[in-house]
Amino acid sequence: MTATGLLFAVISMQAQQKQGKVTYDRTVKLQFSFSGMPGGMEQQMPSSRTDKYELVFGNNQSLWKQAEQENDDDGASIGGEGMQVRMFVAGSNDVLYNNFDKGRRVEKRELFDKIFIIDDTITKLRWKMTGESKTILNHNCMLAEAVRISKRMTMNMDNGKVERKEIDDTAKILAWFAMDIPVSAGPSEFQGQLPGLILELDIRNGDQVYKASSLSETADLAVVKEPTGKKKYTQEEFKKERDKMLEEMSRNNSGGQRVIRMN
Repeated sequence: MTATGLLFAVISMQAQQKQGKVTYDRTVKLQFSFSGMPGGMEQQMPSSRTDKYELVFGNNQSLWKQAEQENDDDGASIGGEGMQVRMFVAGSNDVLYNNFDKGRRVEKRELFDKIFIIDDTITKLRWKMTGESKTILNHNCMLAEAVRISKRMTMNMDNGKVERKEIDDTAKILAWFAMDIPVSAGPSEFQGQLPGLILELDIRNGDQVYKASSLSETADLAVVKEPTGKKKYTQEEFKKERDKMLEEMSRNNSGGQRVIRMN
């Protein structure tokens, strides 16, 4: 390598972005089943919902949270006389912190006015590079794909009662990551996954899509810190507490209004 080439390589490495702030639009498809309910209920429900989220990254750490919404509308209300269904997105105050050096993630979850601090490790998927590329926000991005095997919650309404059921789920994940931003961060739980910042992510063929709408090279790194609380829970402990609280909510919510929480 010539001296000029070496200098160019050094400058390129120095120019790589190592910190910043990304704003994402998350669009989720909504599917509901209303057995035994008045006709037209399913048609009244929206087919999708879009919310904004923020990712701040730097010092090999990241913080993920929901951005301030442009309006205060937190959901949808449908129904007629004697029955009303209200849907709203839970977790507007939730925070996810990641430390990539330690392979650690700490999440703050708010559920029915109770705060949970969940201490966990970063779980990595097995990614395959496809060789495809495209430009997102003026950054050259590569496409990687993986399969996630997990559990997910389904919701059905039968004769006015909201039923939640956990089922096995196999989902194909497509992620576009920036080649020139060597930070292993991205939307939601997809952190510590790839050798570049994820700017676009598709879960289960469009069921849930994250798209970066803006990217800044500057950020307030003081906000990137681990959430704290009186007690820490494991993922399993949190799931047990969550299921108990949802069951109690279902029993108590026996009036004319039904509430569906989207997590």
